[in-house]
Amino acid sequence: MPILLALDASSSACSAALLRRRDNHPDELISRFELAPRAHTRRLLPMVDEVLDEAGVTPADLDAIAYGRGPGSFTGLRIAAGAAQGLAFGLDRPLLGISTLQALALGAHRRHHYRYLITALDARMGEIYAACWRCHQGHVEPLDEEAVLPPERLQLPEGHDDHDWVGVGSGWTLRESMPAGTQVAMSLCLPDVDVAAEDLVLLAADAFAAGEGRPAHEVQPVYLRDQVAWRKSR
Repeated sequence: MPILLALDASSSACSAALLRRRDNHPDELISRFELAPRAHTRRLLPMVDEVLDEAGVTPADLDAIAYGRGPGSFTGLRIAAGAAQGLAFGLDRPLLGISTLQALALGAHRRHHYRYLITALDARMGEIYAACWRCHQGHVEPLDEEAVLPPERLQLPEGHDDHDWVGVGSGWTLRESMPAGTQVAMSLCLPDVDVAAEDLVLLAADAFAAGEGRPAHEVQPVYLRDQVAWRKSR
């Protein structure tokens, strides 16, 4: 019955969540979420204390720590990484870095049962972070690689243009700059949705069960801008 803690500061929102997996009983999920631009440092660790107190557990009871490893705000990612790594080091627990784009997809799927999603975050400088996903019964499958690219180059994955797509995340404020075919394929866009730690912790629990936890120093933020990860034009 593992207990996992997740935290995120990758956007204007700040959040923490605790998941307790229980045999023969529903999972216990406790979370805090707040839109707190420029207040992540002040709010993140108090949120951790709040979810631990509500669950009646101590840090020593945790089996693993997770955080939103990006992409997202450079400053926010560093804040979350520092807090998560500090906890993992101090407790000698494994650390898991979870994709913020995947967490956005899981959140939309959990709450609204959308199946085909393009999650996109505003990367500034005329670019977006984006990825395409297929969701089914709580599972999120990537249909392409996460990338940073101009919105003008955002394309549907090949062979999937006949689905009803939903766009999620702040990158969709740039919808009018995207190719006409991408815009037409969107049945709905939700640009005001932010990453939430309660979705991160569910992904982290699956990753932990699969043995993907790592020593804290091995888990680093993923900025995407320091990689050559452009989609090919079609």
